[in-house]
Amino acid sequence: MKIYCIGICPGDEKYFTPEAIQAIKKSDVLVGYKYYMSYVENLTKGKKQISTGMKKEQERAEGAFAEAEKGNTVAVISSGDAGVYGMAPLLWELKQKNNSEVEIEVVPGISAMFAAAAKLGAPLGHDFCSISMSDLLTPWEKIEKRIKAAAEADFITAIYNPLSQGRFWQLMRLKELFLEVRSPETPVGIARQVGREEENTEVIQLK
Repeated sequence: MKIYCIGICPGDEKYFTPEAIQAIKKSDVLVGYKYYMSYVENLTKGKKQISTGMKKEQERAEGAFAEAEKGNTVAVISSGDAGVYGMAPLLWELKQKNNSEVEIEVVPGISAMFAAAAKLGAPLGHDFCSISMSDLLTPWEKIEKRIKAAAEADFITAIYNPLSQGRFWQLMRLKELFLEVRSPETPVGIARQVGREEENTEVIQLK
């Protein structure tokens, strides 16, 4: 009974680690967000696949344990590094909550901030932090406190989940908070779809 939680990096196969490829090959069942599953389709022949849409992380995690408890080796596919805003924390929480005997092995990958930084030069060469703007699991008041701390401490800051269809004003609030203590000329790197055909990067100023 085993679950591999696999980080597939930005998604393109050139970023897959040999360890990730081997873990997928060893698995009987693959579980993941349907968009991410499309990036491993070349490795899925003959394997059972369970895919769901967005915001179904709990469902995917429970499905992975259900398959593993049947005696299957399961690969849970996560983008970037599975331990950074990925599926690994949820799997460990469920294992502890249910006192499960299923073994979990986290297979690391390249997080989006590292892939983006490589395209932008070397912006993470000194102390840095990352902040997710998603308030699905974290109250906005706590996120704003973290933004203020990062800005005041002069951390290089990687921002995850900056916008969504139902969440747009928070990014402007982040800009306001940074401008209270940072120069308007502070460089801001913007990276989209790194490692994919739609990749786009640019550097602008904070102002």
